[in-house]
This record gives sequence, structure tokens and C-alpha cells, in this order.
Amino acid sequence: MTFEEALPLVFMAVMGLALLAYVVLDGYDLGVGLLLPFASDEQKDVMVSSIGPFWDANETWLVLGIGVLLVAFPRAHGIVLSALYLPVAVMLIGLILRGVSFDFRVKARAAHKGLWNRLFSIGSLLAAMAQGWMLGSYLTGFDYGTWSLLFSLGIAVTLPTAYAVLGSGWLVMKTEGELQAKSIAWARKLLWPMGAALVGISLASPLVSQTVWNRWFAMPQFIGLLPIPLACIAAFYAAFQVVRKREIVAAGYGWVIFASTVLVFVMAFLGLAYSLYPYIVIDRLTVWQAASAHESLVFIFVGVAITLPAIIVYTVYMYRVFWGKAKALSYV
Repeated sequence: MTFEEALPLVFMAVMGLALLAYVVLDGYDLGVGLLLPFASDEQKDVMVSSIGPFWDANETWLVLGIGVLLVAFPRAHGIVLSALYLPVAVMLIGLILRGVSFDFRVKARAAHKGLWNRLFSIGSLLAAMAQGWMLGSYLTGFDYGTWSLLFSLGIAVTLPTAYAVLGSGWLVMKTEGELQAKSIAWARKLLWPMGAALVGISLASPLVSQTVWNRWFAMPQFIGLLPIPLACIAAFYAAFQVVRKREIVAAGYGWVIFASTVLVFVMAFLGLAYSLYPYIVIDRLTVWQAASAHESLVFIFVGVAITLPAIIVYTVYMYRVFWGKAKALSYV
């Protein structure tokens, strides 16, 4: 494969990495927002504090992913965002609600704080459901048939469950005492619905897309792909063992819940990437058909080669600096 042929794949990999990083990193803080209504007022302050230094920077990965789609794959960008105009708008409304509520809930008078807490949760739910709908629509090639719409609706309804498990795992790592115990209970209640939803989506995906069916159920590829579902089963089992035995968390292994959920997300991403390749818009545009001219990609590559490492270094540094148990957020 020549450099000219490989360069679109490099940008596809960068875009995939950015979107995976966004789903994991912003996924847990969306999950914390979804869990907010089930906590006491004091616990809500700690929950918001646990994501305070991170949530805004986490969304940088979304900007990078969409930016790469725009400049490196303009034809795909036009198709994808045109088809997803409404859910993208809903997601942005949700993210705006979260951003405004995050600041106002701390500075508002006590009488109004509950309102901003509710808006923060509503924004989290809108963003999570919109992302689920977008994923379902993308997997079906933006088909608007009844089964395709039901598939998209199914992911829109179930993705918040996965985010809530991720958020529970984050809170187990970042909190202690009563809130940590409550977070373990949340994860225990949500784990089975998340598992059932993932199994349902995995079984339905080949049924709504002939391309996905052909990729997964041909031999010998089927045998080679078995590590993906087996890794998901192992991750689910590990998380289940932790949430049902608090002594494991007390021994310092609470991080297993978060890590196991992240592993499930990563395996799902790898399965999705395999299912779609070489398409960037399934059954419509391949990576090479959608790519910009080679000269443009070379120019863009220089910018990405500077930007991507900078974002990675900044993200790692930020998490290292602000790591530790969360306390109630306040402005002095």
C-alpha cells in the first residue's frame, strides 16, 4: 500500500481514536449527570466536583473527531451531518444545558439550585440519547425504514444505561463513604440492564445491516472475532464480582468497575470498526472515496501531527494533577 493510499486510513484511525476517547471520557461525566437526581444535595455537590476539572476538556475529543471528518472526509461530512442534523442539534442543546447548569448551580441561590441540578441531568440525558440515536442511524446507513428507526430508538434508550454504569464506576473511584456505597449500588442495579442492552444491540446489528452480517458470520473470520465477545463477557463478569462484594472495593479494587466498562466500550468500538471497514458511510462511501485530495491530506497531516500529541499530553497531565478523591465544589 502506497503512502497516498494509506493516508486516508491514518485520518480514519485518528477520527476513530478521537470519538472513542470522547465516548469514554465524556461518557462517564454524562453518566454522573444521569445519576445526579438519585443523590442527596450534599452528595450532588461532590458528584459534580468529581467531574469539575475534566468535563469541559473531555469534549475536546469530540471537536477533534468532527474536525477531522470535516477537513479529511468532506463528502462523508456532508452526508453524515445532513442526515443527523436534528439529533446533533439535540445533543448540542444538551451539552449547552450541562455547561450553563454546571456554573449556575454553584453560584445560584439555594432556592434555584435544584432547578440547575435538574437541567444538568436533563442535558446529560438529551446528549446521551442523541448520541445513541446517531450511532443507530449510522449503523443502518441512515435508512428510515421501520426496523432501522426502531434499532436507532433502541440504542438511544439504552446508551444512557451504559453511560450511567461508567459514571458509577467513576464515582466509586473518586468518592468515599456513603456516596461510594451508593455508587456501588447504582452500578449493581444498572449492570444487568446494560449487559442485556449490549447483547440485544449486538444481535440486532447484523439483522438491520447485511454488510455487518457478512463481516461477522463468514468463516474463518467468525472464529478470529471471538476474542471480542469473550473479552466483553470477562469484563462484565469482573465488574459483577466487584459490585456484589464491597470488600473488594474496600481492598482498593473499585477501579475494576470503571476499567471493565471501558473495556466493553473499546471492544464494541473494535467490533464496529471491523464491521464498517472499508466504508466511512456504510454501503455508500469508502474511506478513499470520501477523502480529500492527497495534497490537502498531507497539509492537514502536519496540523494533526502537532494537535493530537498536544491533546494527549494535556489530557494525561490534567488527570494526573486533579486525580484523587473529590470534595464538594465551591468558589471562594
